[in-house]
Amino acid sequence: MNELEELYEVDKKEASNEEIITSKVLPDIIDVATLLSYTNIRFPIYQRPYKWETKNVIQLIDDIIVHKDKSAYRLGTIVIHNDKAKFEYNIVDGQQRTITLILITIAIIKAVENSEVIVENKILNEQLASIKKSMVVPSFKNEISITNIQKNYREIERLVASMDEETISFLFNKCQFIKFVLSDVSEAFQFFDSQNARGKDLDPHDLLKAYHLREFGESDEQQKIKVISTWENMETNELVSLFGEYLFRVKSWSKGNSARFFTKNETDLFKGITMGKIENYPYTKPLRISHFYVDGYNLSNDRNIDLNPMEFPFQLDQTIINGKRFFEMISHYKTVLDDYKSTIFNHPHLDTKAREIIYVLENYDGRFRTGDKYIRMMFDCALIYYIDKFGNIELSRAIEKFFIWAYSLRLRHQAVYLASVDNYVLYEINVFRQMKDATTPFTILSMNIPPVLNAIASKMGLSGNHETTSKGIKDLFTTLRYYYGQ
Repeated sequence: MNELEELYEVDKKEASNEEIITSKVLPDIIDVATLLSYTNIRFPIYQRPYKWETKNVIQLIDDIIVHKDKSAYRLGTIVIHNDKAKFEYNIVDGQQRTITLILITIAIIKAVENSEVIVENKILNEQLASIKKSMVVPSFKNEISITNIQKNYREIERLVASMDEETISFLFNKCQFIKFVLSDVSEAFQFFDSQNARGKDLDPHDLLKAYHLREFGESDEQQKIKVISTWENMETNELVSLFGEYLFRVKSWSKGNSARFFTKNETDLFKGITMGKIENYPYTKPLRISHFYVDGYNLSNDRNIDLNPMEFPFQLDQTIINGKRFFEMISHYKTVLDDYKSTIFNHPHLDTKAREIIYVLENYDGRFRTGDKYIRMMFDCALIYYIDKFGNIELSRAIEKFFIWAYSLRLRHQAVYLASVDNYVLYEINVFRQMKDATTPFTILSMNIPPVLNAIASKMGLSGNHETTSKGIKDLFTTLRYYYGQ
């Protein structure tokens, strides 16, 4: 057993039962030249767009140059689904780096052919010619991929111009990948998921994407392409914000759990049941009815007439349905969040008092402080959760209630941290738990929120600059009779 296999055996012992699939996979070490010589390499449509930035490209090339005196340099892992039916090698993990290496190779071959970089070694020249002949050059339709490829290639051309023959030879013959090949696409994604969950610093939403892709039904291939396209049209920062600031916090707080940081350790919160794999437990019956009825309704020929498809009735605190419903859910709540941000100020159901509250929140001096942003996030999460559950019923009263609840914390403390907000929800007034159990809006609207006493505010440091920057909030509390005393 070689060193690589020994390390892999140790890694397998640490794997969970979910990762038993890896016992059937043996790793192989390949160099860059070998990888780029595969004529059947493919970048499947369900992969995320090419999102490497110029700084990532510069770092990769710098690393190669720095380590070129070593006997070998490991670039990472590549996971491949061997689609035997189509004779294709689909890259499941490692596509960003592979695309970058293709761009670097194109630039090197061009520079050598134009005599901008001199390669005198006959064997290396023959190798470059062979790679050029066999290398797959993928095409992309996604605008994100196209933009990043064009930008990065311009930088690569500049960097390649200063490469020498030694560096080029090192890149193709000494830079290596650990390659894993699996013949089942679900197993490939499961392997990708488990490997990243244990080690690599991948965004939690990317791990969830991999997990839910492999939970698609066999008949959902066309739907997979559609929902993944919608997902990939979202910017990374939009996904990070949607998950980390809203969905994660609402779901965690509604369960009575801390919700400070959304990491890979919290991804189970967005995993649920897979139709066709779960037992017919009684609790799954409402989900089954909704799931299959919506599909049946939308497949009816009547939809070709009325053009009125039905959306799945998502709820923030419901059990997740794995696969396509997960991606539909994320798309749904992205729309909900965008609509909320763009319409809440001019919402037609708001009375004068609620409009004044929203106006103050949008305009008071201290709204851009870090602590105030945490408070606003808490307010927004509560209001979005309320609208998700009760719609516009008594919306103005809900805004007033959540304003008093959230901004009481602001008036009571000189400094507000993420921990302050988290502890306030968990240990003082958890409106999310109450909302989860509520069957009518009046359960929420009748909550008792203690007023802020001036003596307490002064003791906690509400004075000087803090009082000036929070003045709009304090004045509104006073008008609403939630701020008392001298």
